[in-house]
Amino acid sequence: SDFVKLANQFVVPVVRDGAVAAMVVLNLTLEVAEDAGDAVRAREPKLRDSFLRVLLDHANAGGFDGAFTANGTMDSLRGALLEVGRNDAGPGLRNILILDINRQDAG
Repeated sequence: SDFVKLANQFVVPVVRDGAVAAMVVLNLTLEVAEDAGDAVRAREPKLRDSFLRVLLDHANAGGFDGAFTANGTMDSLRGALLEVGRNDAGPGLRNILILDINRQDAG
């Protein structure tokens, strides 16, 4: 495998009652087939857009509330990210690694 670290972190707002209640910051790295690294790097803007959409949907569905780092919740998020990632990058994308995740409540 090869690993492609996405250049910038993702910052996802958690909105409640029309206001930002928290911010979640994630760093993602992609595990790819050895021969897929360059192709995945070339698709990074498209991948980032798709990943951000998944992360926003996850936040809006309450995925970053409560015990948001529970294994089941994280597996669900990784699965959704992998699905859209494979749509954009192809089958050479093997796995999504969440290297850092932090939630900062507002106020």
